[in-house]
Amino acid sequence: MNFLPEALDDYVVTHSQDEPILLQQLNRETYQKILQPRMLSGHYQGRLLSMLSKLIRPQSILEIGTYTGYSALCLAEGMQKEGEIHTIDINEELFDFQRKYFDKSGYGTQIHQYLGNALDIIPQLNKSFDLVFIDADKNNYSNYFHCIIDKLNVGGIILSDNVLWSGKVLDTEFKKEDTSTPALIAYNKLLKDDKRVETLVLPIRDGLTISRKL
Repeated sequence: MNFLPEALDDYVVTHSQDEPILLQQLNRETYQKILQPRMLSGHYQGRLLSMLSKLIRPQSILEIGTYTGYSALCLAEGMQKEGEIHTIDINEELFDFQRKYFDKSGYGTQIHQYLGNALDIIPQLNKSFDLVFIDADKNNYSNYFHCIIDKLNVGGIILSDNVLWSGKVLDTEFKKEDTSTPALIAYNKLLKDDKRVETLVLPIRDGLTISRKL
């Protein structure tokens, strides 16, 4: 979802940093071969993730929801020289696809893949993190927050994607099968009310929240 008129949105993208060649290839192959390619972060949001990571300069990054690896590679651009990314996805069919592009980048040995349920995997990670990116199943966003908040260093950042959910967070009535919208509404309220973080919602693409641990 874009909140700007198409012409103005095109102008914003055109006047932002170009998409790196490797990510162009990853973008193209995702659309050619993978189901639901719209899940990809894409050029503009990818450059935003890269810029935020470069400003934060994280030593350790946790990503919940790898998909085809695009966002992980964007976040890797800003991590410290000896930094590392731990990225979790439940779809085993994407594992080799992700690894192919991780190894093509300069970050292959620094990106650690985990396959399975993030709520099972995260408690087993004996690590703390400077940056966490949440972009997985929306029903568990609040659970992910509670799972990672004690592993986030003071001053660390949580980035949460799709928090505006195509504007459906304004809805007051939901179809019985729609569990994602009320889950995101609850998550957005959690971030606003939890005294352990300060939060800013950015109306970029489908909504991106920046939360900083106090």
